[in-house]
Amino acid sequence: MELELRHLRVLCTIADSGSVGRAAAVLGASQPATSTQLRRIEDLLGSPLFERTASGVAPTCFGVEVLAAAREVLARIDGLGRGSGEEAVPAHQEVRLTAAGTFLLPGLLGRARRQRPDLSFSVSTVRRSSDIVELLELEQVDAAIAVDYPGAELRHSQAVAHRGIVTEPAFVALPAGHSLAHRSEIALSELAEEAWLLAPDDGVGWPEVFDRACAAAGFTAAAVREYRGGRLELQDLVAAGLGISLVQATTRPSRAVVVRPLTGTPIWVRHLLLWRTAAVGAEVVEALFGAASAAYRDLVADAPHLQSWSGRPHGTLRS
Repeated sequence: MELELRHLRVLCTIADSGSVGRAAAVLGASQPATSTQLRRIEDLLGSPLFERTASGVAPTCFGVEVLAAAREVLARIDGLGRGSGEEAVPAHQEVRLTAAGTFLLPGLLGRARRQRPDLSFSVSTVRRSSDIVELLELEQVDAAIAVDYPGAELRHSQAVAHRGIVTEPAFVALPAGHSLAHRSEIALSELAEEAWLLAPDDGVGWPEVFDRACAAAGFTAAAVREYRGGRLELQDLVAAGLGISLVQATTRPSRAVVVRPLTGTPIWVRHLLLWRTAAVGAEVVEALFGAASAAYRDLVADAPHLQSWSGRPHGTLRS
């Protein structure tokens, strides 16, 4: 068996559907046939691409990498299908892109510009993910990268569509001299007496997600300071011992700051692509999604602490 484009489309459909059964319906195939095809692809690649969850299936860490590459390949192939000769030169299109709460924007832009030179981007950022939906609904932007949380998802009208890029765990950033800094993972309950530096209300579910996780761990955070600065400034404050912070799993540690997973992964954060369906066509969506997925893969490659977590039995990123 050789890997073909149809196999890549099967993998992407399973990931987008979140279920082999739902993917089979989209593909017009039976569930047993789709399951058999998935097993053959996994056998060919030598590692599982999906794991079963309570609601269906989710990509393994290896699966996230394969899906990012598959989407990139499919976006390029779909682009070739637009025509040849003079007709192959696509019309120029400007995409108004905004982002909130994610590290993906620089990598996404770099890849998208290389893969789709016919696109130009005007870029902005906002603090609150809820503002992104408003900007899309008011037709002030065309596409966006945002974050939300399982159980506290962004809501929007039918004029806007979205696709989850990856759902990753929240990690904790500690001073390198902290008494728990040597641990490979830390229970949230062990941080009950800490001072916290946390991002402000994002209009979606933060900081309620944090409060619920603390309550489940048996405490209420008594010392919480709202922090509105940049990532490097936050690391400086953590290094100075002014507090600890929850950070994205791909956050790079430094000599003065360590980044560690939380035992049991009490907090998950989803990164997603949103777009106005009337303004952004399917080919552009695939290009943006593929670029965002590949950008995340690059971030993982520079985050040894996330790679270590992903190698554990419970360490599985979600789509």
